[in-house]
Parts: sequence; C-alpha cells; structure tokens
Amino acid sequence: MKKLTIFLFSIVTLISCNTKPTLQKYFVENTESKDFISIDLGSDIINTEKMSLTDSDKEALESFDKMNVLAFKKEETNKQNYDVEVEKVRTILKDTTSYNELMKFGSGSDGASIYFVGDDDHINEFVLFANKKENGFAVVRILGKDMNPMNIMKIMNLIQKSDINLDQLKPLQEMMK
Repeated sequence: MKKLTIFLFSIVTLISCNTKPTLQKYFVENTESKDFISIDLGSDIINTEKMSLTDSDKEALESFDKMNVLAFKKEETNKQNYDVEVEKVRTILKDTTSYNELMKFGSGSDGASIYFVGDDDHINEFVLFANKKENGFAVVRILGKDMNPMNIMKIMNLIQKSDINLDQLKPLQEMMK
C-alpha cells in the first residue's frame, strides 16, 4: 500500500509540473546573462508627492505592483543569439491560453506589441515586447492586481508626470545609445 501511495504521489507530481515556457521563467533564466540587462522597478518609482491625484489615478496606482524589464542588447558578438532569443519570446507570447494580444505597432523586424494576462477587467499582467533589429529587444512586464487598460494608460501617464529616479533606468538608457 505504501508503494502504491508513493507511486501515485509521484505521478500526480509529474503531471502537475508545468514545463510550458512562460515569461517569468524566461526572465529568471536570462537575468544573469551577459547579453541581457534586467531591471526591476517597484511601484515606488512613481513619485506622487507633488501631484494631485484623482480617484481614478489612485485606483490605477493601487492596482500596480511592479515592473520588470529584460532587454537584449544586440552587439557584434551576439548576433546569432539575437534571432534565437527573439523567437523564444515570440513563441511564449503566441500561447493564447496565457497571453492575449491587445495591439501591435510597426512591421517586420521592428515594432512592438502589447499583451495581457487575465480577462478584460481583471488583468494581472501587461506585457510590452519591443524589437528593433539594429539594437535588440526589450520585454516589459507590468504586474498588478485587477488592472484594466485604462489603469495602464493612467500609470504610464503618471510615470511621465512624476519625478522618477532615472538612476534606476541607467542600464536601459545606456543600452539604447
């Protein structure tokens, strides 16, 4: 009986293990890579002390937890890795059971697309995937709870208006030069 219990537990454990690639796994796997720049930003990046906020601004901020940025800087030494890594991200984002495409900009090898995880009014993650063949690409995950597209637009607007600490973004600014 004990062997049967152990066997059944092992089977359940193996079945429940999700080997499907996700952006979270992709971020973890590449955070320490020399080809990538990784930045994690908390909600405190938005300095609202000198701003007057509407109730909808406050609601949007309350739904926002953090932002993760993973950027691949294309250089002469990693050209071949670039195509492989872009395809990995595209494959992950093609999983329509997890990621819903919201909109797409640009065409061909240069452009950006926005995805979300959840349903229209209860979004837990927005994903921006921007790609420029000459420079590289970036994946931005905006994580929160019960966000909606209007919340994200408000958060982006507040980020632009706020007095953010640009030192946190220096690695990304260096990459874009």
